[in-house]
Amino acid sequence: MKIYIKKVKDSNDEIKEWIWIRFTHQGKNYRKTLGLLNTKANMKLAKNEIMPTMQLKLYSGELFEKIVPTIDEYSKKSFEIHSVSRKKTTQDDYRISYDKHIKPYLGERKIDSLKPSDISLWQNKVLNSVSASRMKVVRAVLSTILNDALRDEIIERNPLVLVRTPKITKPTISPFSLSEIFSILNNAEEQFKNFFALAFFTGMRSGEMIGLKWENVDFFRKEIYVKQALKMGQVTTPKTVNSVRYVDIVDTLLPYLQMQFRLTGHHKSYVFLNDDNEHFYDIKRIRTTHWKRVLKKCNFEYRPIYHTRHTFATLMLENGEDILWVSNMLGHTDSTMTLSRYAKYIKRDEKKRATFLENRSVLNSTETTPSIQNIG
Repeated sequence: MKIYIKKVKDSNDEIKEWIWIRFTHQGKNYRKTLGLLNTKANMKLAKNEIMPTMQLKLYSGELFEKIVPTIDEYSKKSFEIHSVSRKKTTQDDYRISYDKHIKPYLGERKIDSLKPSDISLWQNKVLNSVSASRMKVVRAVLSTILNDALRDEIIERNPLVLVRTPKITKPTISPFSLSEIFSILNNAEEQFKNFFALAFFTGMRSGEMIGLKWENVDFFRKEIYVKQALKMGQVTTPKTVNSVRYVDIVDTLLPYLQMQFRLTGHHKSYVFLNDDNEHFYDIKRIRTTHWKRVLKKCNFEYRPIYHTRHTFATLMLENGEDILWVSNMLGHTDSTMTLSRYAKYIKRDEKKRATFLENRSVLNSTETTPSIQNIG
């Protein structure tokens, strides 16, 4: 049994030296980390205490007897590891996914006994009750737990990577027409007329709208500062870094926001308030009650409220607005994301292309095209 030093880059790309040991047992070579940085004190500890203890365990066979936790036991440690780096709303959502879709099926399994076939069978069962897109989230929860166990050297590989992710069918975009938009606004009741107008004319996400405060609405500059969102009653940051942005208040939206200010502006809090003059817990109540009601009143087939965001994007692009502006309004990472979703809606001028070639094609045809006599 010998000690050696291994240099490893940490998350900040700094090289650190760790104390490892190597030994041979029954013709097989082993390498193990002691989990100690290479310092004089740690090296002394390794040589005088850890090494002799490990050698005794090696001879007795105890060294290879490891206590393997179940997936449920190790999940607690995994959730604790990521409790600081994750948003609280994400952590809560992941816990719900774990408790509902992972623990009942795999929780009692030893974490090193999980095979790709087990995961495939588990995934098939869960897909009976969730969509493919939700399955992707559930897989992410399990994968994180397994990757943490891999780093702790409890398992040798993550078996989830060998199981194909179910194919996610992109939802069909069904934007509202301009006449449908104003039909909805004319039939919406009370403040929800203004809520839907904000959705249609900015492309803001639902959580961003119910999390919007009057202090972030600037009527003088005609812009909205999107800096937070509400999800399951929790104030959180918007979906991505680029989602923190300034949104223009277009002229059509202005009277609706002014109307809303007369309703809730004196509270100097959230733009949209429930019956108790508090912010909405989430979008569910608005979606299931007021949104469904106004669509029914207009005799429109049901479309998810998220289609207001699609409507803003397609409406602007169909009418020639700059794609960079549209991308910024939506809070996309860049215009590539906007293009990937809405390219077919971009306005294209009816213009004859490559006309510059026509002026020379006839003129140069006799000069550049060889005659039949000259061939051969």
